[in-house]
Amino acid sequence: MLLHGIFPPITTPFYPDGNVYFKKLESNVERYSRTPVAGIVVLGSTGEAILLSDQERRDVLKVAREAAAPNKVLVAGTGSESAIDTLRLTEYAAELGYDVAMVRTPHYYKKQMQSANILAFYRTVADRSPLPVIIYNFPQATGYDISADLVIELAEHPNLIGIKESSGDVEKVHKMVEGTRHIKRSATVTETFDAVTPRMLAASASAGSNGGELVQVGVSSSAPPIKPSSSAVSVVGKMKTRQKEVGFQVMVGAANKLQPSLDAGAVGAILAFACPAPTACYEIYAAWKEGDADLARLKQDRISHAAERVVGDLGIPGVKHGMDFNGYFGGPSRLPFLPLTADLKSEIERMLADIRN
Repeated sequence: MLLHGIFPPITTPFYPDGNVYFKKLESNVERYSRTPVAGIVVLGSTGEAILLSDQERRDVLKVAREAAAPNKVLVAGTGSESAIDTLRLTEYAAELGYDVAMVRTPHYYKKQMQSANILAFYRTVADRSPLPVIIYNFPQATGYDISADLVIELAEHPNLIGIKESSGDVEKVHKMVEGTRHIKRSATVTETFDAVTPRMLAASASAGSNGGELVQVGVSSSAPPIKPSSSAVSVVGKMKTRQKEVGFQVMVGAANKLQPSLDAGAVGAILAFACPAPTACYEIYAAWKEGDADLARLKQDRISHAAERVVGDLGIPGVKHGMDFNGYFGGPSRLPFLPLTADLKSEIERMLADIRN
């Protein structure tokens, strides 16, 4: 599955009393669906997933799934400290129609999180998961930093298709990309090389007039079947698709280092700063994709300070106020997060004054 592009790890809106504000969740997802982001991540760290109950996590997954546009890749954060709980939520996400599971590194028992433990955890989840899995490394929050060597070893598993690397270590990104370069996999994409997921194919097949039958363009029905190639176009329902070779896909989580991370071999990013500013983040990726290095650096410089301050220093309350300022619903965060002071809110507004999207 193709994971290229920008993905906002959406926040979870709350009422002032702390209950989940599902109508605002729907509204935010619908608006993100109209932006050029490649997909949406639900229940990431920015979604305060660790502060939600099991039932709330399931409800958030369901509401976000129903509100999302059908052409956006949907990633569910399903990681828990145990493999069995991780699989339970992953199976539920698959039933809802999510495309990918994002599984954070277990970290509570840090002394016991040796290489053998992490290998066993991720291989067990990947073996049994009904969805392709991406590793999620966020050492600033977990206190555990999975090594590049361990990621390279895990990347051999066919159902572990990528990683979200949020450490901000560009050299580590480069090492993981180089160490997994030999891995070659095939992903279904549109004619214009956008992501296509099994959910999208199933929807197109059911809506198409051919009943979902896969047809090779330019090939008669009496011709013998041919193997798909990167240049062969196929039709499912009304969707034209082709195959694209992808490897183990390294995504990053630091918006202030997006452009250098892409230069180091990352294929996309899951960025908390994309919650208040999805288009500004996408513009960096788009310029880089077009080979315009000068424009990519210019777009990167535009957001770097704001991203580092709002996300890195002020955290989720900062992200949520940035969303309020830019027309999304941010609202309050749950304790132990505290409301921002008026001075901090004003600082965020000054930094985002020319990043209004």
